Amino acid sequence: MGTEMATVEVEGIPFPQEITVSKPLSLLAHGITDIEIHFLQIKYNAIGVYLEKDNVLGHLESWKGKKAEELVQDDGFFQALVSAPVEKLFRIVVIKEIKGSQYGVQLESSVRDRLVSVDKYEDEEEESLEKVTEFFQSKYFKPNSVLTFHFPNTPGIAEISFVTEGKGEAKLTVENKNVAEMIQKWYLGGESAVSPTTVKSLADQFAALLSA
Repeated sequence: MGTEMATVEVEGIPFPQEITVSKPLSLLAHGITDIEIHFLQIKYNAIGVYLEKDNVLGHLESWKGKKAEELVQDDGFFQALVSAPVEKLFRIVVIKEIKGSQYGVQLESSVRDRLVSVDKYEDEEEESLEKVTEFFQSKYFKPNSVLTFHFPNTPGIAEISFVTEGKGEAKLTVENKNVAEMIQKWYLGGESAVSPTTVKSLADQFAALLSA
């Protein structure tokens, strides 16, 4: 390539500041998923959220001048971020190894509960979600494995990719609009999202960008 790509370190894991799929996407937030057991913090994954920066700001004009503390509690802001018809990519790098089936069950449970709560869990959603669970069933999340969720700016699609040492890339395309939206909400859903540190990072970054 010839040029060194600038990176940001999250828990010692380098995340490129830009990733290009169909167009360049900027790293606009990062964080981790973790749990605390007996006062011991266990970190599972490092997360990077990539978005079309200029386009997404145009969809969030209503929040100009808001402070990060206000944004982090504003469900409307995160819903607007999820709904914005811009390309998005979540890069998730494994810190602590787990079975892919454990991750798949967590994702499936969260997405299903979100769909049920808005009365959008029908046969098509159940079928689509089953494919996602099956995709993760046979995977093993070794440290430094990379899971990617790519959301093209065509609404209603989520492309999932998993790469681990010694194996080729595994891919799955989710073509159910409601399921794709709720996968986004698992990471971008404000106070109900899986990673509070990522949500805080999003609020900090957008407060700065929208006041510039």
